[in-house]
Amino acid sequence: MSATSAVPDVLVIGAGAAGLACAHDLLDAGLDVRLVEASDDVGGRMRTDRVGGFVIDRGFQVFNTSYPQVRGRLALSELWLRPFTPGVLVHTEDGRRRFTDPTRRPGTLPDLLPGRLAGPRDLLALGALSARDLLAPVRRIKRGGDRTTRTELAAAGISDDLVERFFRPFLSGVFLEDELETSGRFFHLVWRSMLRGTLCLPADGIQAVPRALAARLPTGTTTLETPVARLTDDGAEAADGTALPARAVVVATGPGPAAELLPGLDTPARRTVTTYYHAASRSPLGESTLLVDHRRRVLNTVVLSEVHSGYAPSGTALIASSVLGQDTVGREVTVKEALAELYDTDTSGWETVAVRTIPDALPAMPPPLPLSRTTRVAPGRYVCGDHRATGSVQGALASGARAAREVLADLGTSGARP
Repeated sequence: MSATSAVPDVLVIGAGAAGLACAHDLLDAGLDVRLVEASDDVGGRMRTDRVGGFVIDRGFQVFNTSYPQVRGRLALSELWLRPFTPGVLVHTEDGRRRFTDPTRRPGTLPDLLPGRLAGPRDLLALGALSARDLLAPVRRIKRGGDRTTRTELAAAGISDDLVERFFRPFLSGVFLEDELETSGRFFHLVWRSMLRGTLCLPADGIQAVPRALAARLPTGTTTLETPVARLTDDGAEAADGTALPARAVVVATGPGPAAELLPGLDTPARRTVTTYYHAASRSPLGESTLLVDHRRRVLNTVVLSEVHSGYAPSGTALIASSVLGQDTVGREVTVKEALAELYDTDTSGWETVAVRTIPDALPAMPPPLPLSRTTRVAPGRYVCGDHRATGSVQGALASGARAAREVLADLGTSGARP
């Protein structure tokens, strides 16, 4: 807060990843920031509930250690990360097939032998694609042309058979769409991050990530349970009529609430996902590996208690299985029938722990996809979030950082995180 005024320099609306990153950078630059959040805790879509001794994230989540923004902002050791097994299990008409990087687990090399998951030409094409994404400068990917992921895979020499057996079922769970219509440029960035990083979950659930960011804010910066009704000439107004004055306002919410606060805001379509959490008396799979279905009856399924035993009470297994769209009458029954085949076990005794539908889990990202968009929407008005960049934690954090840079530039102050 400036010495001559009780009005904060910046009001940030929304304490998800983007809002927390923006607030951090503005505070680092010496501005006074007030951060308000409508719900009862920080995190946005990265929230975790405790249900009967189970750790339930709001929708299936993974945490990638290779994201630059993540590595620059968090001490990963503080999150007590638990890794997934590298690779993916694919349920095919011929049984399960393992897809993994043999440089990480040499013992899995036989799983990539021709005739199991892919033929010799596909293996060569896949190796070339992976080497380019792993080793090429990231700016080359960002500056390249853009087309759909399906077109990009075909151009790389990947056969339709491997696309249908592996890439389509696997990437459906990454992009939350099953036609591979997502930006090929974004696919390469995701593939690169998977090759370079480790997919994990914090021991206390995904909300440990935003809580770690929030813990670094000065005491009193964040006010919870403060929904904002509208923006005003002087800042904003809370739903209870309280004035929230500020020199500048950053809307760091999801695309729906952002459009309500900023009428006329251009927002992308949103992907909806539902995750079913089931408890079983024993683990149906003795490893922490993501299992996908070539028939795409589910996006993916995983035994979370194999990732970390603390996700379920002792003597119990917790299984998370996701599908596209809303939960509908009878859908869970169909999902459990598919899971019985995928895990080769009787699922009739599995108990439902929770069902979580996330209506704006990801923004749609068709080509040509701008990897970052300006956050300025009007004088003193800014908007950030993964819907202004890429649908990922990296995208949300990077968008928050960009908002901070643009606010600082407009207010005549420098010092935001590069």
